[in-house]
Amino acid sequence: MRTIKAVFILVISFLFVACGNKKGDYDASGIFETTEVIVSSEANGKILEFNLEEGQIVNPDVPLGYIDTTQLYLKKMQLLASNQAVKSKQTDVPRQIAAIQQQIATQKKEQARFENLVKSNAANQKQLDDINAQILYLEKQLAAQTEVLMNSNRGISEESSSMQIQVAQLNDQIAKSVIKSPIKGTILSKYAEQGELAVQGKALFKVGDIENMILRAYITASQLTQLKVGQTVKVFSDLGEADRKEYSGTVGWISDKAEFTPKTIQTRDERANLVYAVKIAVKNDGYIKRGMYGEIKL
Repeated sequence: MRTIKAVFILVISFLFVACGNKKGDYDASGIFETTEVIVSSEANGKILEFNLEEGQIVNPDVPLGYIDTTQLYLKKMQLLASNQAVKSKQTDVPRQIAAIQQQIATQKKEQARFENLVKSNAANQKQLDDINAQILYLEKQLAAQTEVLMNSNRGISEESSSMQIQVAQLNDQIAKSVIKSPIKGTILSKYAEQGELAVQGKALFKVGDIENMILRAYITASQLTQLKVGQTVKVFSDLGEADRKEYSGTVGWISDKAEFTPKTIQTRDERANLVYAVKIAVKNDGYIKRGMYGEIKL
């Protein structure tokens, strides 16, 4: 009977000690946070479709809805038609100067023929000089006409390029009318509904990356020398009064400024008034929630 009583007392003592150690078996504590992004409208218009619900998991660059782009599309069509009309005004330079080039070629043949005639005294020098002068005149006329035509085409090309840039701007605006999430995550809040009017800068929804959680904890000055960026630490999530779960975390940031201990945070040294904030990156298996308390063990 004494033996059974002694064993019972020993078990009770062990449980009491274990519970006492568990409660204080950490070096710092904090709250789990997520990287949150508030996605705002980049276009103006009526929201024609918005397939989104809070708690929904979304992937980046996957359309979740779109804003009316009718006016943008019509303006784009108008610019494309105008651009086509401008391009039709371009001149075929080789065809336009072909006649003068032919006249120059004919005169040069006459030049060669009269040079031979002058050498054989069958023609006078004045006839040859007249041909040379005519060739010079035609060459200057060819250069002037070519320059005029090239300048005209250059102006048309620049006008066409300007319209193409405007079309590109409209394409960009149309693309921004499609509602997408920039990150993979969970929809935390929805601020707009289908049928509402969207304006640039209006918040549409908030998405959070819950796969990669961040534990913002606070350490004392004496613990500061035990941590460095990139260091691996043990992280515990609070699963209730009876249990907690261990994870591996990586120190991603350490504050270089001390601050007063937040009222909701308990550190190992409760007498310390000033603490340093640290961020621990933790891969979430689905059990860690935003706002949940967590602890770290150095």
